Amino acid sequence: MNFVKTTFAALALALAGVMMAPLAAVAEGKTHHVAIHVDQGDPKVMNLALNNVQNIRKYYESVGDDVVIEVVAYGPGLKMFIPGKSPVEDRIKTLSLELDNLSFSACGNTRRKMSEKLGHEVPIMEEASVVPSGVVRLIELQEQGYAYVRP
Repeated sequence: MNFVKTTFAALALALAGVMMAPLAAVAEGKTHHVAIHVDQGDPKVMNLALNNVQNIRKYYESVGDDVVIEVVAYGPGLKMFIPGKSPVEDRIKTLSLELDNLSFSACGNTRRKMSEKLGHEVPIMEEASVVPSGVVRLIELQEQGYAYVRP
């Protein structure tokens, strides 16, 4: 009789665990990964990219999910990360303080070419990290499963 009770109890616990697993997954939320591409020097495009950051974060937060976002800029879009020239410098500084899972990547190729043309090193905002190539960074992020957004 003990064997039957023990077996029944074990089966009941196993079944409860299987039925609770989907609830635990929902309760924990999901983490989404998003790469946002900026290759234009247009302030409207830069602001749209940052609006996307805020809207994506707000949506996923509202449904209990997390999101990791990386904004990658190259070509004329690199202006986004140049101190004193960026039309969105204040927004980047604010968003960097507000969002832990947000990063900014500046194209090293574009920076090098701009520096050569100007005859001096082009500074990059401290909120951004320089990557060897913006295009390659976007490829790497997509290979890691990041969703790709181009405003």
